[in-house]
Amino acid sequence: MIKLSDRPPWLKVKAPSPAEAAGVRAVRATLSRYDLTTVCQGARCPNAAECWGARTATFMLLGKICTRACRFCAVRTGDPGGIVDQEEPVRLAEAVAELSLSHVVLTSVDRDDLADSGAALFAAAIAKIKERSPDVRVEVLVPDFSGREESLREIVSAGPDVIGHNLETVRRLSPSLRDQRADYDLSLAVLASFKKLAPRTLIKSSLILGLGETKEEIIISMEDLRRAGVDGLTLGQYLRPTCHSTPVVRYIPQCEFDELAAEAKKLGFRSVVSAPLARSSYHAARTFSECSV
Repeated sequence: MIKLSDRPPWLKVKAPSPAEAAGVRAVRATLSRYDLTTVCQGARCPNAAECWGARTATFMLLGKICTRACRFCAVRTGDPGGIVDQEEPVRLAEAVAELSLSHVVLTSVDRDDLADSGAALFAAAIAKIKERSPDVRVEVLVPDFSGREESLREIVSAGPDVIGHNLETVRRLSPSLRDQRADYDLSLAVLASFKKLAPRTLIKSSLILGLGETKEEIIISMEDLRRAGVDGLTLGQYLRPTCHSTPVVRYIPQCEFDELAAEAKKLGFRSVVSAPLARSSYHAARTFSECSV
């Protein structure tokens, strides 16, 4: 089993610069004032200082308790009891305006306790942000909504500029790493449905690596994603968030991420972010720009 102390030097995160530290304080103060949560905190993202330093953040909707229990995630699992903060979209829109953001990413915990899995609140958040800040691009990174087409349609109808849903891992490992309610083929079907419902919208997905997958399996997953109509791909190293999470099998060097990026480009992805510390919403604005050319 690989220990935390065994992490290679390329996974060491540098201390934030004074400017980044100031940005972190500004974002943290705004989050506190509007009672909001970011995935930067919940998922223990290694890029939090860099992104917050640039005054950007991926906001996590629908609370801090997830109804699913994927073995690679640090977000708390439990039963939210059907509680939804209906004022969250309004506060979120105000925070986005206050931070003068140009590209906002919205994600959420899974909410299987809700009939629509939270799609209505996602749609409300998109609408409120665009109403308050018309020039802001809104990207959503959504759960599978159990594949309900009405929920997928509700997201599309709200008009996000980018729609993402993460495949997470290769087919062989999916059953043992993801919650039993998640499914490799369901995720592909959700992505394909989004592309069919919104053919001009940028569709994104992500794979976390270092969990025991082979290069051949990664390429097969990339091929599956392209067949589903996915435009943008993120590949990143899995970092064990807690001692209860699944262990890291292997740390992958940048040269292999570069090789995978080249393979992804050959398959036709319009944008590829492939690096050890890359995460779903990392360099999200850059991805949008690359795919808009």
